[in-house]
Order: sequence, then C-alpha cells, then structure tokens
Amino acid sequence: MPSSAHVSFPGTSDAGPSSNGPASAAPGFLRRRGLLDNLLGEVDRALQVLSNNAHAGRKYPAGAEVADEPLSAQEKRHAAGLMRVNHVGEVCAQALYRGQAVACSDPSARALLRDAAAEEVDHLAWCARRLGELNSHVSLFNPIWYAGSFALGLAAGRAGVPRNLGFMAETERQVEAHLDSHLKILPDQDVRSRNVVEQMKQDEINHRVSAERAGATPLPLPIRGAMRALSRVMTTTAYWI
Repeated sequence: MPSSAHVSFPGTSDAGPSSNGPASAAPGFLRRRGLLDNLLGEVDRALQVLSNNAHAGRKYPAGAEVADEPLSAQEKRHAAGLMRVNHVGEVCAQALYRGQAVACSDPSARALLRDAAAEEVDHLAWCARRLGELNSHVSLFNPIWYAGSFALGLAAGRAGVPRNLGFMAETERQVEAHLDSHLKILPDQDVRSRNVVEQMKQDEINHRVSAERAGATPLPLPIRGAMRALSRVMTTTAYWI
C-alpha cells in the first residue's frame, strides 16, 4: 500500500522492463522487491537521516515572521541543548517506526507507521534548522541512537499488531510529556524554539491518537518503565554531546 512515507530508489522498480512489442504481447520479466531490497532501502534512509539532509514538507513553524529575540550565551546553550535532545528524539523516531514497519505484516498498520515516520521527517528538519540558528550542532551519537532504535523497532514489530501499535502509542505519550517539559524550561523569549516544539507536540498527540484508534494495546508497566529509563540516558547525553 503506497503512503506518504514511500521512497523510491534508483535502479529498483516493482515493474520489470517494458516490452517493445504490442500491448497483447507476453508481459516482460517482473521483479519483486525482496528482503535485500528492503534492507538496502532502509540503509539508504538511515544515511539520509544521519547525513542531516532531511527536508521538511511543511512550513517551518519558526518562520521569518517570528522575531528572533536576543538570547544570552547561557540561554543559547540551554536552548541548543534542548533542541539537540529533540533532534535525537526524531532520529530515534525515524529508526523506530521504520524498523516496526519492516517487521509488521499488516498493511494498514505498516502504512500508519510509515506515515508517522514521514511526518517525523519534518520535525527532524525543523530541529536541525533551529540548531543551526543557535550556532550549535546535532548529537555526535546519532548513528548509535539510530541503530539501537531500529533494532528495537524490529523487535516491537514482531510482537503482533496490537503490541506494535501499543509501542507507537507509548512512545508518542512519553515524547509528548517530554516536549511539554521543554516548553516549561525553554527561555521565555525564545519564541522560535517554542513554536517548533509546540507544533511537534501537536503532531505527536495526533500520532498517539491514531495508534490508539487503530487498536493499540497498552504495554506492560515494566516495558513502559524501561522505555523511560532508556529515554533518560539518551536525553542526558544528547543535551551535551
């Protein structure tokens, strides 16, 4: 099922080479995408994400009409640390949802995961752009975060559709709380960062609701706790590095 998250790659096609004969001629060789094609596609997507070349499909929430208020050096470092954490969260979301989609056998659930991943690309681009405006950088550990999250997504995708969607819903619930906490501690005059975080938070709410409506099953308490613990390690590290 095609979705907004679909990516085409040079040299790969669901349809084989066309025949030079009339329309009634025997069809040409048809090549189906296999596991290797999917894995190569995911490697390509990972390289795009980690090379910081993501392009948003929607308008930047901190557009030219939003004034860039002066921030002290300390405030800029703090805002940059928070936006770097948010960028890491989006790197992880890309990897997590792509991994879940690869391992998911249900077409509708797979489409939901890939659509969410596609919208998270906007967040990735917005956070990277704001970090540039703050004269800062993305996390040096992004390749590690991506690989770990993709592996986690593969595991979640094997747990069945209700648990797979439950993992998505719980992830969005925790990210929503995390973004809400950032809105409380970002510098008051940093309206540009606040606008980005506000839009991200609204999108995460929509993703959670979509997963719940699609049949997400609540995860066991130990798994939710483990997810929060891993998130604390990631956010503490990404704030600085």
